[in-house]
Amino acid sequence: MKIEYIDGKSAYKTFEKVSANVYNGNKYFRGTENSIEKLLLNSNSAFKKHSTTKKFVIRDGNDNVARFALIDDHRLQNYIQVSFFEAQKGLGDIFELIKKEIPKHFPQSKKVVVGLNGHLNYGAGILLNRFDETPMFGLPYNPEYYANYFKNLHSRKMLTFRFSMDAFTAWANSYNSQRKLEGLTVRFMDKRKIEEEIDIYTRLNNQSFVKHPFWANRDPEEDLELFKPFRFLMDNKNLIFAEVNGKPVGFFLWYPDFNQLVSSQRDLNVLDVVKFRLGKSIDTFRFTEIGILPEYQRSPVALALINKALSAVINKDFKYCEGGFIFEENRASVAFAKRVLQRIYGETPEEYRRFSTYETTL
Repeated sequence: MKIEYIDGKSAYKTFEKVSANVYNGNKYFRGTENSIEKLLLNSNSAFKKHSTTKKFVIRDGNDNVARFALIDDHRLQNYIQVSFFEAQKGLGDIFELIKKEIPKHFPQSKKVVVGLNGHLNYGAGILLNRFDETPMFGLPYNPEYYANYFKNLHSRKMLTFRFSMDAFTAWANSYNSQRKLEGLTVRFMDKRKIEEEIDIYTRLNNQSFVKHPFWANRDPEEDLELFKPFRFLMDNKNLIFAEVNGKPVGFFLWYPDFNQLVSSQRDLNVLDVVKFRLGKSIDTFRFTEIGILPEYQRSPVALALINKALSAVINKDFKYCEGGFIFEENRASVAFAKRVLQRIYGETPEEYRRFSTYETTL
């Protein structure tokens, strides 16, 4: 086997075809992350203003059996990302091939992370379980053998929790008795002012998640591009802001599981938007992220944001909620989620999906 760097007009089609071959016949895979992949690898995106991306395929004879991109985000110092990895089964130690290729293109690099697709907001993780069900929109999916290709690297695990709407409602209502914070107001976003709203969202992200693993500061233009493909599916109520005396201090982002609009391996399209607006049933929503300025993280802000969302999610008749991924090393967040769910259900909650990124040094 050998690695080939691909560039030029036809490169992305070659890159894309590898994925199509891997998932041929897989009834669970959904192509709803393709818009993000194309944004980062096949366009002049805002992200590219501070990054370098290169695409590769691994050949076995005349066959392209694997693919990956190398991404150097200049804001994530020292790390080279092995992103958008896809591969056929039984290829042996292909990471050694990848590792040897990196210094040829990025000789300054010191560390490698596998499974980070440009930024945490774009996608992260190799799936470790639940291969026999359709993935939640915005969370990664891959065959079960992928983790074995990186078994000798340091694993940084992530997890999600899933719970019923009865539990979510009880959780949100339990906050009504919490102490108040003077000057606190909560509002939905205004899509008519989308650029201003995304500017607030980005600033809150940068200040709230600075201590997260692999976090790199964003520009509003990047998040605006990220929201754009889904603008006709999202409503004002999907993004909620908290303000104290007029100052933005936190946000809560949630959205329906749009993967339930798609019954094949394709990406979302205009017909899915029509189905959704005509009332196509979706039974699950994703508690995507909640970001709060450090000085307000132990205040009622989080509670107020969740409570504001309650009427919106109840009106949609959802049955389930699944949280965004939490890094396992973020013990405070994991413990908080388990504590709340244990109080509601009366038993220790099970982790639902598990993912991992993988790291090593060069």
